[in-house]
Amino acid sequence: MTQSHTPLHWKLVIDAADPHAQADFWAAALRYDVEDNSALIERLLGFGAVSPEITVESHGRKAWRDLIAVRHQEDPYDKESGTGLGRRLLFQRVPEPKTVKNRLHIDVHAEPGQREAEVARLADLGATVLREVKEPGGEWVIMTDPEGNEFCVH
Repeated sequence: MTQSHTPLHWKLVIDAADPHAQADFWAAALRYDVEDNSALIERLLGFGAVSPEITVESHGRKAWRDLIAVRHQEDPYDKESGTGLGRRLLFQRVPEPKTVKNRLHIDVHAEPGQREAEVARLADLGATVLREVKEPGGEWVIMTDPEGNEFCVH
């Protein structure tokens, strides 16, 4: 007998040297929104619960210095904190650079017949083409984001 359980909420967390630049790239790449946590940050600053040193100005509003997320535009989010409650990527600052191949990567699926145009658009945003793959199982392009994280365009 199996029990029915509510699926867990999750997000993909990506280490970054510059989380805000990575969030801007991936928001543009996926056509997601950069989360707006400014109402929460302003409230916490007003209470003295957080120090201004852990915030930055981004897109004309207060943001956390060391982390920022992007979310799907159609997914729900908490209006008080700006935190997405659906599909999202969270970028967190880490001191060390990327040194090895990703163990996990994002696959971007272009509209049918639009892979080449999507690769060009992503390159214009700052991605780099590593190589094109043509196998019996399919074709795709391996690219890297501005910090060298691999992803595939199908």
